Amino acid sequence: MAVKQGRFYLRHNTLSEDIPIAIIFKAMGVESDQEIVQMIGTEEHVMAAFAPSLEECQKAQIFTQMQALKYIGNKVRRQRMWGGPKKTKMEEARELLATTILAHVIVKEFNFRAKCIYTAVMVRRVILAQGENKVDDRDYYGNKRLELAGQLLSLLFEDLFKKFNSELKKIADQVIPKQRAAQFDVVKHMRQDQITNGMVNAISTGNWSLKRFKMDRQGVTQVLSRLSYISALGMMTRISSQFEKTRKVSGPRSLQPSQWGMLCPSDTPEGEACGLVKNLALMTHITTDMEDGPIIKLASNLGVEDVNLLCGEELSYPNVFLVFLNGNILGVIRYHPKLVYTFRLMRRAGYINEFVSISTNLADRCVYISSDGGRLCRPYIIVKKQKPAVTDKHMEELAQGYRNFEDFLHESLVEYLDVNEENDCNIALYEHMINKETTHLEIEPFTLLGVCAGLIPYPHHNQSPRNTYQCAMGKQAMG
Repeated sequence: MAVKQGRFYLRHNTLSEDIPIAIIFKAMGVESDQEIVQMIGTEEHVMAAFAPSLEECQKAQIFTQMQALKYIGNKVRRQRMWGGPKKTKMEEARELLATTILAHVIVKEFNFRAKCIYTAVMVRRVILAQGENKVDDRDYYGNKRLELAGQLLSLLFEDLFKKFNSELKKIADQVIPKQRAAQFDVVKHMRQDQITNGMVNAISTGNWSLKRFKMDRQGVTQVLSRLSYISALGMMTRISSQFEKTRKVSGPRSLQPSQWGMLCPSDTPEGEACGLVKNLALMTHITTDMEDGPIIKLASNLGVEDVNLLCGEELSYPNVFLVFLNGNILGVIRYHPKLVYTFRLMRRAGYINEFVSISTNLADRCVYISSDGGRLCRPYIIVKKQKPAVTDKHMEELAQGYRNFEDFLHESLVEYLDVNEENDCNIALYEHMINKETTHLEIEPFTLLGVCAGLIPYPHHNQSPRNTYQCAMGKQAMG
């Protein structure tokens, strides 16, 4: 989304120039100007900001879906596809809108409804960000996802497997047309060591260069330091940022309030990597991808109206909240507190995964449900009627070995919260701090430190940089 002289444009590298957003709406089947305005917002300042974009569409003499698709088709950069059927410019434009632009919003049988509403929300957010609304914080940990080893290895394997298949196809195309008596044997032409060599090479050098995914990274793998037990443990909880170390910027390096309890505030190296290389706190868990089918079913049963059935005008109603699932619009809800409350009850009862999170953003009128991988979360004791759910009896049973941590989760005594959901909760540090509004209690306040900082005696009596130095030196100790 680009803004030039108060007008909104769609910018994409498959298009030779920026296309006015009103033309994109018409190409997706929303031909009425009134309907476009209803989708984006009926507030006066929103309509005034979007009016020049509609005027530009009028000047270009584009009123129907066919005209809009023809206009976009003329701006598409030609992609040379060998052997494929020839497509008209309009077909190319329609396919581009369906599969390439906002590819994560799935379009079935060229029904662009969900994509239209997503685009309208994007335009609305840009208009609101130009006013008094603050822009999202890029360093806020609720907006970040950590890349785990599994995701990196799956990308590497996919790239190598597709390369392996395309080479096999090339050989087959060369050999099969020739006149020969013997039948074509696939196994003979398979290079058995190709995938193995690719993976061994990437892991041993640490260079992840995947042309297919436009990914070129160095130092992805590191040799585990076995200097001491603490050094190995400290290295296993390390997190490295993709930010360039050479740039002298304080923003990404500074201590974020959203880091509380998730990342260690003391354990970071000195020098140019300071604040970019961090360590997990003691009880932090990083989520993995989960199935979203049961979540979609539960949401629709709790009154979420499907995005494909919306007329678009609902987005402007003050009591209607948009429901997002992993960045995709699921639909709208008219009374959001019931959805959030029931969702959390179902999670505590074990009907949905314990790492699924649901949070509300009142400023944007949105409910965010997350079940994706790479989110930071940690466990808290649930507080009911100003009393913690975990009692002394539970702790005795744990000490005697009758219970384990999983039992606490299944009996809804403890639950995991991620950074976004923490904003909706009122968490007490100690039991005597619990009041009427308290929803959760910290298991133990010292767990906000990491492995290395947790070993420092009386860290709260030290000057802050001393703790950072000790985290580096504690790894070198014998023991």
